[in-house]
Amino acid sequence: MTHVNVKIFGEVQGVFFRHSARLKAREIGITGFVKNEPDGAVYMEAEGDEKKLGRFLEWCQHGSESAKVETVESSPGNVKGFSDFVIK
Repeated sequence: MTHVNVKIFGEVQGVFFRHSARLKAREIGITGFVKNEPDGAVYMEAEGDEKKLGRFLEWCQHGSESAKVETVESSPGNVKGFSDFVIK
């Protein structure tokens, strides 16, 4: 189990990014959460095996159909044992 903190910049609010992220995470088998940030970015914490997290981070590079992702920053974190992937 691996934990990653992710911040996505660009046109990522108001374009169903969080909803799409939750659907993709559940499809892949990732747990954690996603939320909007005051600066216009989206922040996520995600957990899963490395291969699944790699697939999820790859999806984050483009996000939802209407999103325009400019930058994705990720860093490792401590595993928290999330049971689902939710929107905050």
